[in-house]
Amino acid sequence: MTTLELQKMAVEVRKGILTAVHAAKSGHPGGSLSAADVFTYLYFEEMNIDPAHPDKPDRDRFVLSKGHTAPGYYSALAHRGYFPVEELSTLRHVGSRLQGHPCMQDTPGVDMSSGSLGQGISAAVGMALSAKLSGDSYRVYTLLGDGELEEGQVWEASMFAGDHKLDNLCVIVDNNNLQIDGPITEVCSPYPIDKKFEAFNFHVINVADGNDMDQLRAAFKEARETKGMPTAIIMKTVKGKGVSYMENQVGWHGKAPNDEQYAQGMEELEKAGEALCQK
Repeated sequence: MTTLELQKMAVEVRKGILTAVHAAKSGHPGGSLSAADVFTYLYFEEMNIDPAHPDKPDRDRFVLSKGHTAPGYYSALAHRGYFPVEELSTLRHVGSRLQGHPCMQDTPGVDMSSGSLGQGISAAVGMALSAKLSGDSYRVYTLLGDGELEEGQVWEASMFAGDHKLDNLCVIVDNNNLQIDGPITEVCSPYPIDKKFEAFNFHVINVADGNDMDQLRAAFKEARETKGMPTAIIMKTVKGKGVSYMENQVGWHGKAPNDEQYAQGMEELEKAGEALCQK
């Protein structure tokens, strides 16, 4: 896809996020919106996948380590064709395939159940090691929140990945600088993130604007070309990106918009999409 096509799709993914959390009257819009662009890039450009055959053996794998941002994940999956977009409005409803955290038994396209912060990266490392041992060519991607880096298990898994030179593993950090209790620097700072991953023998790519498709394209190209060590892409993003009243507001970490707020957010996203169509 072209950069413009990816940008347009990211707007649609954001609409899906807003629709899902509004319908559920709960959920996590802030971190879903900050990661909407990387969800879009992964599922529409980067990964070797086939929605018609979600379990094909040679597919690339994705683990949403920060599982609470499932609305963004589900929206990308729906728009990619794993299930109907209309199903997004069933988020967190009883009997829905779209629960508050991803479930690999229920949701097409989900490679690993996740939600307990710190554990998803360990699963991703295991998948990458399995591919190496069996001679498979698939790559493994995992998305972490920057607040999640406060979990010790993240660094145990990273130590293992670096030691085993898992160059088929790409760890992505959504560095929006906010977690549920406030700025990460005021809760338990994980900085400097890049130096920590370098210490665990990762190739580190710093992305100045993780909401920019061209910068994401360059970063993932570099990651694919890196041999002999895993890659960590640390992308600076804006929490709540695309919805003005949510941007950089910690209160929107885990809160659904009311009817008026939903209407405003959707109007803003509609205008953003229209502006892209005029380019």
